[in-house]
Amino acid sequence: MKKKVVVGMSGGVDSSVAAYLLKEQGYEVIGVTMLVWQEPDLCQGEQEDSCCGRSAIEDARRVAEQLGIPHYVADFQKEFNESVIDYFIREYQCGRTPNPCIACNRFIKWESLLRRGMEFGADWIATGHYARILRLANGRYTLAKSAAAGKDQTYVLYSLTQEQLKHTLFPLGDYEKAQVRAIAQQAGLAAAHKPDSQEICFVPDHDYAAFISRKTGTADKPGNFITKDGAVLGRHKGIRHYTIGQRKGLGIALGRPVFVTKIKPDTAEVVLGEQEELMTTELEAENICYMGAKRLEPGQRMRAKIRYSHAGEACEVTHTAEDGNRIGLHFEHPVRAVTPGQAAVFYADDGFVLAGGTIIQ
Repeated sequence: MKKKVVVGMSGGVDSSVAAYLLKEQGYEVIGVTMLVWQEPDLCQGEQEDSCCGRSAIEDARRVAEQLGIPHYVADFQKEFNESVIDYFIREYQCGRTPNPCIACNRFIKWESLLRRGMEFGADWIATGHYARILRLANGRYTLAKSAAAGKDQTYVLYSLTQEQLKHTLFPLGDYEKAQVRAIAQQAGLAAAHKPDSQEICFVPDHDYAAFISRKTGTADKPGNFITKDGAVLGRHKGIRHYTIGQRKGLGIALGRPVFVTKIKPDTAEVVLGEQEELMTTELEAENICYMGAKRLEPGQRMRAKIRYSHAGEACEVTHTAEDGNRIGLHFEHPVRAVTPGQAAVFYADDGFVLAGGTIIQ
């Protein structure tokens, strides 16, 4: 008997090819497009894997018709607002820089989609992410990097639970992006030439501060730019506009390049400093999600990525909270712009994910 799989279909080339490959492999495939956002005019409707574009549902339905598979639309707007939008706003207001894609993956694309998949009687859910799933000798499921090094998405998937991984398929894990597009073209899929999406789908103009003001009905709260010693350098527009490591768009001229080195929400101050002040060998992370490892112990060596585009740096665990929910790291070489709110994801020498957490300092 063929096993049933629910594929999260965004209308983009990746999820379309994922559905195509699974059908070719003999699975009973059901396509589901997740409706998560109510402001389509603000969304990237013409870009791949946009979760909220006006054309996403129609594009996915068109591909499903081509493949001869059933297609449904699942309304997850309430879950998306609670787990992604509210989190995004809360983090920026606290002076941190969130990663909404990670929250969306954990709570929408997996938790909600898996629940819906079970209602369909499915054995699996699948997406068009570039990653591979392994089961280690210790019995735990984990993620390994995909064949497409430039598209690997293990970083944004680190928070998936063991139960979620157990019921997940990643059909694209062994493919390069160019191969995926070639498959789509050969199969005549409508999404073959759809461009890749960029940045956060629900803030396509990248003006996060304006988005937060519009959603909360609150105005920016200006404050002071200061040095690390507290000397006032000038005024800023509000902490929502800034992130650690930022140099452009500061709106202040000091005759030399300066960067945001710290954000102080309690006093609405933004600390500016030299490039060297962004470098550190220490990091603290909390809300640790364990994947390949059951626990991380002091002295354990691994490699950590502190942002999606970061190549990773060798490090050692310096301390671990008794409950394992908070750890400290020391990097072998200094890393730039460790940013509270972003994820730190920890990899074994073999390249699979051990665990990950949220940077707090």
